[in-house]
Amino acid sequence: MKSFPKKVYNSKTTKAAPHNNRRKLPPKNNTADTTPKNEVKEMFLKWFKKNKSAGYIMSKQAVVQNILTQLNAKQEDALPTALNELKYEGIIEIQEDGVTLVLTQKGAETI
Repeated sequence: MKSFPKKVYNSKTTKAAPHNNRRKLPPKNNTADTTPKNEVKEMFLKWFKKNKSAGYIMSKQAVVQNILTQLNAKQEDALPTALNELKYEGIIEIQEDGVTLVLTQKGAETI
């Protein structure tokens, strides 16, 4: 039976683990991530402010013309979150088609 010599490691031949050499990244700044969302929410509120009456409908065509064509990439990513927050806050209702928005009584009072 053949035996193999054991490798001897000393401090000069060992290497530090590669994960120890990586630079740590700073934590993400959550306030920067909320800005596009707030901008989108403000766009919807400004549009509804022009027609300040409960039950006023923002059609699919109005959403496309007044909101979607003006969004940048970050705002487009924040659009679903902004709509959900407006719905959760009770300012708007989203119709079954998922695009038509209705201003609620609370929304009319808020604006």
